[in-house]
Amino acid sequence: MGKKVCVVITARPSYSRIKTALKSIDEHPDLELQLVIAASALLDRYGSAVNFIEEDGFKIDERVYMVIEGSTLASAAKTTGIGIMELSTVFDNLRPDMVITIADRFETMSTAIAASYMNIPLVHIQGGEVTGNIDEKVRHAITKLSDLHLVSNEDAKNRLIRMGEHEETVFVTGCPSIDLVREVMESPNLDFDPCEKYGGVGSYINPNEDFMVVMQHPVTTEIDESRHQTEILIHEVAKMHVPVFWFWPNPDAGSDGTSNAIRTYREQNPNNKFRFFKNMEGRDFLRLLYASRCLVGNSSAGIRECSFMGVPVVNLGSRQNMRLRGPNVIDCGFQNNELSHALQSQFSHGLYEPAFLYGDGYAAQKIANLVATITPDFKKVISY
Repeated sequence: MGKKVCVVITARPSYSRIKTALKSIDEHPDLELQLVIAASALLDRYGSAVNFIEEDGFKIDERVYMVIEGSTLASAAKTTGIGIMELSTVFDNLRPDMVITIADRFETMSTAIAASYMNIPLVHIQGGEVTGNIDEKVRHAITKLSDLHLVSNEDAKNRLIRMGEHEETVFVTGCPSIDLVREVMESPNLDFDPCEKYGGVGSYINPNEDFMVVMQHPVTTEIDESRHQTEILIHEVAKMHVPVFWFWPNPDAGSDGTSNAIRTYREQNPNNKFRFFKNMEGRDFLRLLYASRCLVGNSSAGIRECSFMGVPVVNLGSRQNMRLRGPNVIDCGFQNNELSHALQSQFSHGLYEPAFLYGDGYAAQKIANLVATITPDFKKVISY
C-alpha cells in the first residue's frame, strides 16, 4: 500500500489547477490518491465541477456539503467553519498520510486548519504569490499552516523563505494548470460548438466569428461595488458589438451583485450578442480562450494560462494586484474611457509572445515525485 495522499477540491477553478497532478499522483506506484470534493465544486449553481471530475475517471472518496448560501462575508465565514467540522470527520475516516490543498480560495482554510489540528502534514500548492486582496490573507495563512510548499516560480519561493519557511521545504514545480495548457497547445483548434455542447443562456454565437471571453468575479473587499462594476463592464463590452462568451462568477461574497447585474442586462437586452455559461471542461475552456480575440475581467486565468498562450487580456480592477503578469496583460480600472480603449486595443492586437512565468508545463510529475519521496514533519519550527 502506497502513501495515502488526500487532495481536497473546493471549487471549479481548483480542479483545473490540480487536474494533471491528480493523474500523476493516481498513477504513481508509491502513492494512493484519496479525493475529497467539497463546497461549491458539488453545486449545480456554480457549474457542478464534480461532474467533470467523474467524467475524467477519478474515484471520489468523500463529498462534503458545506456551503452556506447568501454570497455575504458572514456566509463565507460560516462556510469555512462548517468545512472545518466536516473535513475533520473525513480526515479521521480516511487517515491520510498527508493532505494537499490548492491556492487561496476562502474554503481552503477549512482544509488547512482541519489537517493542521489533526497533526496531518499539509502540502500547499501555489503559495507565495501576491494579489493584494483577501485571497492574500488566506494564502499566507495557509503557508504558515503548511509543511511542504510546491510553488509556481522562483519569485514565490523567495517570498516564502523571507516569510520564515525553511528553504528545504519549498520547491519550484510550476503550476499544474500550465500542464493542461501545454497539452492543449499541441492541438489548440476550437473543434466543438460551445453553444451546442454546453448549452448556456443567451444568443447563439458562431465560434468561427471573432469573439471575446469575459470572466468577472466579485472582489471580497469591494462587495458593495460588485454590481456597479459589472454594469460598467457589461455595457462597455456591449458597445464593442462583437459576440461574447461570458462565464458566471465564483461563489464569493458579492457574487449576487455580479449575477444580478448580468441578469438585469440579459432581461433588458434579449437580442444582445452574449452567451452565458456556468462552467466548461478544462481543455475546452482553454481552446475557447485561445480562439478568442481577448479575455476580459479579473480571473487569474488571464494572468496564468493566457500568459503561456499569449492571449490578450484586459485585467480589471484590484483582484489580481501585484501578481506576476506577462506582456499580454493590460491592467485597467472601471473608468469608461480607459476601459473602452483597453478593450479596443486588445481585441485588435492578436496573440502575444508566450511568457513562462508559472512553469514549463511539466509540474504534475514533479509534484507526484516530491510527495512520494518527502514526508513533511508537522512539528513545524520557524526561525525568524
